[in-house]
Amino acid sequence: MGDQITLTAIVGPTAVGKTALAVALAQQLGAEIVSADSRQLYRLMDLGTAKPTPAERAAAPHHLLDLCDPDEPFSLAAYQELATHAIAAIVARGRPPLLVGGTGQYLAAVLEGWQVPRVAPQPELRASLERAAAEHGAAALHARLAAVDPAAAAQIAPSNVRRVIRALEVYSVTGVPISAQQTREPPPYAIRTLWLTRPREELYARADARADAMVAAGLADEVADLRRRGYGWELPSMSSLGYIQLRPFLEGEATLAACVERLKFDTHSFIRRQEAWFRRLPGLERWAPDHPDWSALASAA
Repeated sequence: MGDQITLTAIVGPTAVGKTALAVALAQQLGAEIVSADSRQLYRLMDLGTAKPTPAERAAAPHHLLDLCDPDEPFSLAAYQELATHAIAAIVARGRPPLLVGGTGQYLAAVLEGWQVPRVAPQPELRASLERAAAEHGAAALHARLAAVDPAAAAQIAPSNVRRVIRALEVYSVTGVPISAQQTREPPPYAIRTLWLTRPREELYARADARADAMVAAGLADEVADLRRRGYGWELPSMSSLGYIQLRPFLEGEATLAACVERLKFDTHSFIRRQEAWFRRLPGLERWAPDHPDWSALASAA
């Protein structure tokens, strides 16, 4: 493949078994793992994000974990830059890189070579747009986007207020629609994307068991500690899966059992949404995490 870097991506939905398989393959290949998870980059958020354990991190080098505090802004552009540098550094050390995770935008940005607008977060503008959405509704905010960037509006659901705000933010700062700035340039990688799959009901059962295990390990205490440290529910970190579902319990409005059931329901919905991202990735192969040919795959990688 000439000067191309060989990059293997291990992708798949929540609870499919990406981490365990990635660590096993990394040990066989002498590889290093680059995380593609938008929540594992936050410090202090370990249980709810299913972050690799200390034992898993000791078994194989991991990158792009624990990058920032829960209230620090972190953009797709920042992730893409850090991931690209991490992959290049791993190759320079003579080791193969594994890109591992389930955050569709992060995976696509690296594997498809997105040219992401380098626009820093604008806290005051975001707060103003969030107030507008709260007062007038998400549809009204989406209509504002459609007026200045119909192409972006066509790709973003009105209910996805965070992405609508980002698109309006980029337009406000640059005067150029985000859709005109989100071009693609083929990355310098020979890509193999291993999409881990399981039957849907099996996946739901694994996700439910993991939610129960998180709670047993102290998830409620982890979320309560974050709140004691002053991290608000409005933060992207705190509004994410595994955290926002426990808010009613911590505020005395629901039982822990009821909140865990909500977490399970929301995780099932998230799993269904993830699939739409994976099917678009380049070099795609579907694999079962317990497939008997994994050893042969490792030898050929």
